[in-house]
Amino acid sequence: MFQVPRDAGNHPRLFLAVVALIGLLLLGAVAAIAVTVSAPERLAESTAPVLPPRPPVVVVDALPQLSARLRREADAGRFMGGVLVARGDEVLFRQVYGVADADTGQPLTLSSKFRLASISKQFTAVAVLKLQDDGKLSVDDLVCRWIQPCPAAWAPLRIHHLISHTSGIPDLMQRPGWGVRRTTPATMAELTADSATYRLSFVPGEELRYNNAGFNLAADIVERASGQAFGDYLHTTFFEPLGMADTGLGDASDLVAGHANFPGGLTPQRQPNVSIIPGAGALYSTLDDMLVWSRALHGGRLLSAESYAAMVADHAPPDQGPERGRVRRIWGYGVMANRLGRRVSPGFDDIQVYHTGSWSGFRNLMSWQPGGQVTVVVLTNNYHQQEQVFLTTQQAMAEALGRPFPTAMVR
Repeated sequence: MFQVPRDAGNHPRLFLAVVALIGLLLLGAVAAIAVTVSAPERLAESTAPVLPPRPPVVVVDALPQLSARLRREADAGRFMGGVLVARGDEVLFRQVYGVADADTGQPLTLSSKFRLASISKQFTAVAVLKLQDDGKLSVDDLVCRWIQPCPAAWAPLRIHHLISHTSGIPDLMQRPGWGVRRTTPATMAELTADSATYRLSFVPGEELRYNNAGFNLAADIVERASGQAFGDYLHTTFFEPLGMADTGLGDASDLVAGHANFPGGLTPQRQPNVSIIPGAGALYSTLDDMLVWSRALHGGRLLSAESYAAMVADHAPPDQGPERGRVRRIWGYGVMANRLGRRVSPGFDDIQVYHTGSWSGFRNLMSWQPGGQVTVVVLTNNYHQQEQVFLTTQQAMAEALGRPFPTAMVR
């Protein structure tokens, strides 16, 4: 159960993922990174997730180094947002800093709802994999099985390619007229039709390029396979059974405002238009709902062991080289993995499964460390806090794991 401390105020190549299925270990290897990921025990089929009691939503302050550093940064106006850290089901840290809306001065609360941006991609991937577990589709299905009329260029395209960034479909931001599309509302059908007008940039599976359009198309397939609107499928299949009452798709009246640092000061960003990223970045949630999601996903309450193993496997082409001079990431379905602690000083080597998110005034990072069962959620409503968000997650992860506390980014 959750506990609060007494002092609280292309196809799977496993990255040495250790997938526990009633004592069975599935092993594999990826690049030069040896990773141990404890995967889910498969629950009895047709049973609802067995959930621990949710912790009270109160300030928890059991990571003193992180607490002191965040207070200094917040007081200096360099950090705004919410941070939650948990080891297993034990909350180690929960706090928010700054305002929900700079125009009104309304402060953030522990239950504030933030846009998740690209952290949403893992929800789309899990939806696809859940439908696979239920026998409704397979990641090996040709996209043209589900999308008709289907352009000839998509003949080799499979669902797998859509959720692994290997589709070759030109991304939204690579297309002519992005500035207009960015601000123009769109339906799922319109987004799919728009993607179908472009040639593929490469043969599916032969390259990897970060791609929002593929996740939008995957969300459309979820609708067709499930017979439900994408948001409804997520709600009935995941959010309602998990008790994630503060998580949803699109807009809600009580979402916090995103912001940006402009010469004139902190400025709210009030045109998110998440209708153009339904499967790639349109979800909102809270710190505690994201902890519930993390524990359910990585604890085996959502997917079969086989599907979870596929999610955290590496799907990048075999010849995918270093990225920006660093050891390349492991590219799963809607998540990535890497030794993020090597990018801070003092560094640490623990592998982390994670995803970032940035959109319309929000900057987020959610990370899970399998060996220590540590979840770190950092949700901020200031787009220009990229380095702050990264350093904060690594400081939280290091302190929770008992590693030396990082003080700076590695340049």
